[in-house]
Amino acid sequence: MADYLSAAEAANRLGVSRQTLYAYVSRGLLRAHETSDPRQRRYALDSVTRLAEARRRGRRPKEVAKATLDWGLPVLESAITLIQGGRLFYRGVDAAALAKDATVEDVAASLWRLPAATAFGPTPPATPKVMAALAHHYENTPRDEALLPLFAAATSDDGTALWQHDPRRLAEGCGALVRILLSRVADVAPDAAPLHRQLAKAWRLDRKGADLVRMALVLCADHELNASSFTARCVASTGASLRAAVIGGLAALSGGRHGGMTARIETFWRSLDDGNVAVQLRRRLAADEALPGFGHPLYPDGDTRAAVLLAHILPGYPRARALVTAANQLTGQAPNIDFALVALRRFLKLPEGGAFGLFALGRSVGWIAHAIEQRETGQLIRPRAVYTGPIPDGMAHDAV
Repeated sequence: MADYLSAAEAANRLGVSRQTLYAYVSRGLLRAHETSDPRQRRYALDSVTRLAEARRRGRRPKEVAKATLDWGLPVLESAITLIQGGRLFYRGVDAAALAKDATVEDVAASLWRLPAATAFGPTPPATPKVMAALAHHYENTPRDEALLPLFAAATSDDGTALWQHDPRRLAEGCGALVRILLSRVADVAPDAAPLHRQLAKAWRLDRKGADLVRMALVLCADHELNASSFTARCVASTGASLRAAVIGGLAALSGGRHGGMTARIETFWRSLDDGNVAVQLRRRLAADEALPGFGHPLYPDGDTRAAVLLAHILPGYPRARALVTAANQLTGQAPNIDFALVALRRFLKLPEGGAFGLFALGRSVGWIAHAIEQRETGQLIRPRAVYTGPIPDGMAHDAV
């Protein structure tokens, strides 16, 4: 028997698809070995056998649930995004390469598999009359808190409801959701111009600033089954509209462990004075305080998205460069996308909450893509819980 298996053989032995096999590799559960053909990989027979046995034998349900939900085993299949080898790919294309010149509209069309010209046509969506009053009501509310209610009030389900089967109307509906979200991020009327140019106009950016915004939107477009994208899929799996999925994504993104991390980084940054950054960080670490914005479980060698953005920011932003250098020297951790977005906001002097707004706007593209993909499966996402409460009288306690 051969010591190595092909991808097809390994997937067959594990009883999974090729896509799930590759996901196992990206999670570090299995190693892919190079062959003489750069397009092919092979897998050690003993490693595949051990993984197959572990899957068949299983573990205690409680431990399985924990491992699955906490950066663990893949819970569903997706053809949208791959994170592997420290790199990020959208439908097989390197996101870092796309960030060089692609627009977020280009990326959206690819992820949605809908024509960009239809999704982002020449006619912008209308603004409900109630928005003027609502915008005034929320004018002093932080953008990460106001974005969800403003977006919900400005949109309707019609274009992206489950019953909407017309491809053109669906594409237009998806594009309208993103355009309206931008209008609430920047507090402007919906427009038909490219998204990054709309933001550049609203925020009075020059050509370089507009291009940095474009890159940020592309790099934030999707990130596999993060909490907000998984939420969007769960919402879509019930038969709800794509609009509802975006609302669910916004709700999840607002948390301090997800997109709301940008607010924590802003607070951390403001706590630093103009003195020696390394000394101040060392004091924080000695006091057992975290350095928000550094490290990422899926990028042990550094978040590739942050690296792309910061390569254009740090040379002209000495304070941020000193912060990144000091944090890396003290902890060995590189900045992640949350830090990069805050650095971008400060570098371009965007309004407070701009980092979260960019994150939400870019990621809305991925939420819609995941919702469309989940809708196409026709499957309701309904996991089971491991019950840990008191056992009712007369019922046996099943072994867990």
